[in-house]
Parts: sequence; C-alpha cells; structure tokens
Amino acid sequence: MAFSLIVAVYFFQLGVFRDMQSLQTVVNSAAVFGPLLFILIQIIQVIIPIIPGGLSLVAGVLLFGPIEGFVYNYIGICIGSIIIFLLSRHYGKPLVEHLVSEKIYTKYAHWLNNQQRFDKLFALAIFLPVTPDDALCLMAGLTDISFKKYTAIILLAKPASIFLYSMALVYGGTFLTNLL
Repeated sequence: MAFSLIVAVYFFQLGVFRDMQSLQTVVNSAAVFGPLLFILIQIIQVIIPIIPGGLSLVAGVLLFGPIEGFVYNYIGICIGSIIIFLLSRHYGKPLVEHLVSEKIYTKYAHWLNNQQRFDKLFALAIFLPVTPDDALCLMAGLTDISFKKYTAIILLAKPASIFLYSMALVYGGTFLTNLL
C-alpha cells in the first residue's frame, strides 16, 4: 500500500492522472516497459481513486490500440480489484467507509445482508459497465464471499464491462454521429 501511494504521488506530480499527453509521454518514454507501467497505473487507479476509471480505460485503448489496450486494462484492473478486496478483507469497514462515499455505501449496503443475493448482484454489477465497481469490490471484502469466488467473478465478468466501457468512450461519439 505504501509503495502504491509513493508511486501514485510521483505519477501525480508528473501529471499522469490529469493530462492524457503526460500519460502518453511517460508510457512512451518507458519503451518496452510502457505496457507494464500502464498496468501499474491501472492498478493504482483502482486502489487509490485519483482519476475516474473510464478515463484510464480510454487511455489504454488510445495508447496501445483496441486489442493491446483492452488486455492491459484488463490485467491492471483485475489485479487492482483483487488487491482492494484483500485490503478490505484485512482492514474491514473503517477502510471501506473511508474510501467509499457515504452515498454509494448507503445505496449498496443492503446488498451485504444476504450473501447469496450479494454474490448474484455483485457478479451482475461487475459485468455491467455502469456500476461503481471499485466501491463494490471494497464492499465485497466485508462479506463472506470466498476469495476464489470473488476472483472468478472479477476475471470472468470484468472483460465485458471493460470492453463495452472502453469502446463506448472511444467510439461512442463516432457511432452517435453516424447514427444521427
């Protein structure tokens, strides 16, 4: 966690989380390590919500193309989602309440009362590209969901939401323009 925080502060000072051009410069200057650096940025943005995940998804597609961008987004987001689950499982409700807004927590807290219902709703929410995934991943750590089941949901449901979200953000404007 401390390493993530130090790297996040360093990237923030470089402007990586504020400006697409800065992100592109940092990733391109890393040459062969560019994809690894981008994956690290994705992991950090899941753990420490500095920038909206949608922006980094688009950045991955724009920097690396649709296939490689999808793969790098998927790897980073899945690793970050597993880390925040483990952090939540270890540090509990105080961490979740600190990182999740009261509004979001209140909206989804009733899911935590029934484990079977939570598992189904959580899987559906992770599959859909419009839910607060990071907050739900943190909240999942407060339930009795097994690490194996949680990881399976993340690995199997995330690809759809990552793909749909990135494509909608990158190509949505073109699609809407052509539609009209």
